[in-house]
Amino acid sequence: MASLGLPLGLVAASIIAPWGGALAFLSFSAVAFGTIAISLAFWRSYPHGRLGLCNVVTLSRAALIVTLLAPLLARDPTTEILAWSITAIATLAFAMDGLDGWLARRTALVSRIGARFDMETDAALGFVLSVLVFASGTVGAWVLLLGSMRYIYIALAQALPWLNAPLPESFRRKTICVVQIAALIVLTIPGVDGLPAQIIAAAATLALAWSFATDILWLSRARA
Repeated sequence: MASLGLPLGLVAASIIAPWGGALAFLSFSAVAFGTIAISLAFWRSYPHGRLGLCNVVTLSRAALIVTLLAPLLARDPTTEILAWSITAIATLAFAMDGLDGWLARRTALVSRIGARFDMETDAALGFVLSVLVFASGTVGAWVLLLGSMRYIYIALAQALPWLNAPLPESFRRKTICVVQIAALIVLTIPGVDGLPAQIIAAAATLALAWSFATDILWLSRARA
């Protein structure tokens, strides 16, 4: 349930941050609480005696994602220089994905909890970007679905525990994740708006929905 603290806090932030003051502070506190809760749960189960460079890279990606929250408190989150800054930071965080896994294998620090931390970092990046795209007015509120599908799945799994069963490795799943983040980064680029932005967001959302539906169908059949 701790994983749900981040998206709930971000939704609140995107709605009330333009008003500033205590409400915005409370919403970002919810984000911080969710992040801390997730981190504590992860590292309590970490099997190795040292953190390792691989996890430092993942933590660095998480730190970059946190910096992306700042524009939600800006008086005008649609300025071009701010938009380019968002694009640059998001691209860097995205480019670092995969490096942590490679380092974990090279240094014999591979762990299930480390892989989960990496996955949740990817999910957080996607959701933060979807909130920023929504806040900029580039795409309507439905773009939040593109960033929140992972969290919707987590919530659904609370009612349907069989969704928590392990899934096999999937190139399709990894590819769609790349498409999701790449599409959201493109949507932060100044000048990408109107119909092209709608098409990009819709195509990525449909692809992600198809990927999740495929996994749910596989789990349903495996359960039978």
